[in-house]
Amino acid sequence: MSEQQHLLEMSHDENGLGKVEIAPEVIEVIASIAASEVEGVTQMRGSFAAGVVERLGKKNHGKGVKVELAEEGIKVDVYCVMKFGVSIPVVAQKIQDNIRQALLNMTALDATEVNIHVVGVQFENQKVEPEIEQEV
Repeated sequence: MSEQQHLLEMSHDENGLGKVEIAPEVIEVIASIAASEVEGVTQMRGSFAAGVVERLGKKNHGKGVKVELAEEGIKVDVYCVMKFGVSIPVVAQKIQDNIRQALLNMTALDATEVNIHVVGVQFENQKVEPEIEQEV
């Protein structure tokens, strides 16, 4: 399998200078930052391997986001923990809107699906739990 199949090719080549390709990891980073900016989201959930890598000093900016490039378009799955007391449907809608807008502004791409998976609720006095979980 070649590396080319893992890149999203942009079709805007009006000036003939070449092509632009965007890796799915870039979309993951944009979506993760956009989701974590929303009030009510306490943390993003990554995989166990990502948690180990982060403890070793390398920051995983795409944590908690899975991007799938399909023929229908871009599908984004977001795994997050919400703050106790917030309206989950309202916060989830804000996350979806923020991710769609960020992707549109930064890449000119429109996601066909932005799915929000609430994997936990954090209480005010609760410490952030260590990340030991299954592969996302």
